Amino acid sequence: MTLKLDKITERKLKRVGRGHGSGRGKTSGRGTKGQKSRRKISLSFEGGALPLIKRLPFLRGHGKNRSLKPGIFIVNVGKLNKLPSKTVVDVESLIKHSLISKDAIGAPVKILGVGDLKVALTVKLPVSKSAKEKIERAGGAIA
Repeated sequence: MTLKLDKITERKLKRVGRGHGSGRGKTSGRGTKGQKSRRKISLSFEGGALPLIKRLPFLRGHGKNRSLKPGIFIVNVGKLNKLPSKTVVDVESLIKHSLISKDAIGAPVKILGVGDLKVALTVKLPVSKSAKEKIERAGGAIA
């Protein structure tokens, strides 16, 4: 019976502290003296100084999880061409026509003037000056 070397996938652990002949005797490859040679120290240990996690202030009060909240949703005028004419544009209609995600419920939505509008719409959302001009030029209104 022969041993097939390509079948071996795992190496055995090195046995330390088994005498001089092993090459890993006495101090077992840890060097001499010091804290690291005696025990394992945590990654967060900073030599006795106040650890970083304790130096950072606690997050408290209003707006604590601001990164988890959705920001302002922006819709460009050019995207509103997907809507049928004489549609009332509000958050619900934008979600219904997949122009913004469902996360926008309760979040601020604003319409900006990038692109051209060819459909007459009634907009019930905040708009920029250029968006207002393009909506009115297309025969729409801002409510």
